[in-house]
Amino acid sequence: MTTLAYRIVDVFSDRPLAGNALCVVLDECPDALMGGIAREVNLSETTFPTVSAPGVYDNRIFTPTRELPFAGHPTLGTAWALGPGRWQQRSAGATVEVEVDADGARMHQPAPSFAQVDAAPALAALRLTTAVGTWAAEAAGMRHLVTLTEESLEALRVDLEAVAKAAAVEDTTTCAVVRRIDDARLHVRVFVPAAGVPEDPGTGSAAGPIATLAHRVLGTDRRVTIRQGDEIGRASRIEVDVDDAGPYVGGRVSACAEGRFTLGDAPGGH
Repeated sequence: MTTLAYRIVDVFSDRPLAGNALCVVLDECPDALMGGIAREVNLSETTFPTVSAPGVYDNRIFTPTRELPFAGHPTLGTAWALGPGRWQQRSAGATVEVEVDADGARMHQPAPSFAQVDAAPALAALRLTTAVGTWAAEAAGMRHLVTLTEESLEALRVDLEAVAKAAAVEDTTTCAVVRRIDDARLHVRVFVPAAGVPEDPGTGSAAGPIATLAHRVLGTDRRVTIRQGDEIGRASRIEVDVDDAGPYVGGRVSACAEGRFTLGDAPGGH
């Protein structure tokens, strides 16, 4: 029998049952079980950290359908679940520093790069009529398709199949749409259908590139709050500080649940 302790934490929220939920498997997990556990949990991501030295851990990050080289709310939530202090997380896409206290976590992301691309596929998929522009943003081994628009996002009804195709054309994992609320606030929605996540409640890996792009193109402040997830009942608030060496991304984290997987006859179990 393989038994594995886990915690579920809600990232980018000061209360449970909001923000972006994350399952952190605390015990060492056989590789063969990771994808199945992530499908079973069916959250945006599930993580499998292994502490390798004081203040250092290796992390593997799974959506319900694939492994990711890096992701934002899994980075913050995993470090928070491991305990207060300063952590170095190593994953396939990046090594990042994470500061954790009782209320939340904050990480320093690598500086993003941007390439402006044809906006038409994203506009059609998102069912928008106008856009400031669309960019492929890359950081920490992740690529995001980011469209800036002045249109309201509350009632957006996207074509998820077209979203997946538009993201595939630019080899991105996510498709994000961003509206400036004011100089210090952005409204963001992020769709990840190709990874089994129709709409993500709070996307930390995209938040740094989004805030950086908005600062450069829209003139928003270096310190902004991203509002995300309200439309799917999982309100997230992401705090970003734009820095030339790479953005700082953080937010509150709340404990939600804990328990054990008991896996007798699962592939990789004993």
